[in-house]
Amino acid sequence: MLIEERILTLFKRNCQHTLTYWSVFFSFGLSIAFLGPTIQDLKCQTGSTLQEITWVFFSQQFCLLIGSSIGGAFTKTLFGALIALFLSALIISVVFAIVPLCYNVLLLAVAMGVSGLAMGIIDTIGNIQLVSIYKKDSPVFLQALHFFIGLGALVSPLIADPFVSEHCLGSNSTENATEIIHHFRSSFRSPVILSENSPHSEPVEAKANVAYAFWIMALINLPVPIAVFVLMYQEKLLPFCPNGTPRLLDKDELAMETKPPEGTEISEPDDAGSHHGGHGNIFSCCMNGSLRGLPVTFFGIHILGGLVLFMTEGIMGVYAGFVYTYAVSAPMSLHAKMAAYLNCIFWAAVTAGRLVSIPLAYRFRPVHLLVVNMAGVIVTLLLLMILYTNRVFLFVGTTLLGLFISSVFPCIVAYTEDILEYRGCASTVLVTTAGMGEMTLQVLVGSLIQKKGTYSFLVCGLVIGCLGFIFLLSVILCNYIHRKLTGVSKKAAMVEAPSEPAPPASEKVAPEQKVAVIQTESIKCDSG
Repeated sequence: MLIEERILTLFKRNCQHTLTYWSVFFSFGLSIAFLGPTIQDLKCQTGSTLQEITWVFFSQQFCLLIGSSIGGAFTKTLFGALIALFLSALIISVVFAIVPLCYNVLLLAVAMGVSGLAMGIIDTIGNIQLVSIYKKDSPVFLQALHFFIGLGALVSPLIADPFVSEHCLGSNSTENATEIIHHFRSSFRSPVILSENSPHSEPVEAKANVAYAFWIMALINLPVPIAVFVLMYQEKLLPFCPNGTPRLLDKDELAMETKPPEGTEISEPDDAGSHHGGHGNIFSCCMNGSLRGLPVTFFGIHILGGLVLFMTEGIMGVYAGFVYTYAVSAPMSLHAKMAAYLNCIFWAAVTAGRLVSIPLAYRFRPVHLLVVNMAGVIVTLLLLMILYTNRVFLFVGTTLLGLFISSVFPCIVAYTEDILEYRGCASTVLVTTAGMGEMTLQVLVGSLIQKKGTYSFLVCGLVIGCLGFIFLLSVILCNYIHRKLTGVSKKAAMVEAPSEPAPPASEKVAPEQKVAVIQTESIKCDSG
């Protein structure tokens, strides 16, 4: 009960900041999940093939990687962090509004790249800010933070589903239309079949319908930059507001509790969102002079933890992006509307898993949750491969995969930051490598689906999952070695240090002063 009260107290102190970061991650989730269920309509809108539309995923993930690596540079001040979040959330709303106007795959890739840059900045800043504010108690709030990604990713396909067209011919040429049908509708059993020379204006209607979905998402996302703007106003960080110390700093009793002694110099932040000097970006973390004397395991934990997220976030991106393609192709050959529900189910499971992980985060250690989740991911993918013709288990397996993989990201961030004593570099490195995983693995799996067939989708998922589990075990082993090395160094420092006479002297003086006071009082009483 003591831990729960502490977490509740911390949340009350930092309520507005925390809720704002959560809302921005909702915007992140909206943007990350809409490509999967709308990929068919976007292909028709741009007249592209599966291989061409895959580069749209690459564009988004590549720019997300860039945004993740530079996002930490904005966290040196609270003003920098909030202005970056405000602009990023606003950019996502604008991209939603202009996607229906992108009739060329290159324009769509540019729009997705811009949104990916904003998403990467949001991802890094949100994780670093919460780790900086809550320190040891950050696992609970990180789980909640990533719950809002799942919530946004769940809302996105639900909004898109009523506007997704069941039949869509290529808008630019008959050749493109034939390629689209070849990749997505070769074994698709539909009650209505339109010929390529049909007089009906199905492509135009599809474009108009899906446009409403994007515009609705733009309106839903609009309150997010407004919430960031309000926080900046409350913290007196706007140019037209009177200058003053940010309000959160005055109320942050936790910062006062952890304040170092008066003789020590430390680069404390000027506000609640700032951090120690190593937060600039992924490169400034590596070039920090204070890292020179650290053991090799310090860097090994960064690398191995990043590889775990490289694999798991890659699985999440691949599954969300291509499960619809897999479902409508042979041997599943699901109806388009039914296949579209797979995206909703997957993100609903991710959302539910992160919601359940919030109370689990302060009852179990992150490493225990990680082992169970990674084992569940591998078993689920293996069963999906074995039961690859079972339509019912496709929905069951999608649910289980979403539940197991949901909390890997916040758990590995909390686990590595705890090992490395919250230096802050871990969050930047992990977020960046996670973006690299989504970027490269989506392109790789998309190319394999194009060349080898949709079954390679599950094979790749299982291989990636097994590699992720191996890297997780390596992180645990590296943590064990790191603790032994740092423990020995601390003991050596304690052996060299006891020559300081100050503490014993003060302890000896204190009793003598008390005796002197008692003697003087007794003399006064006798003389009286």
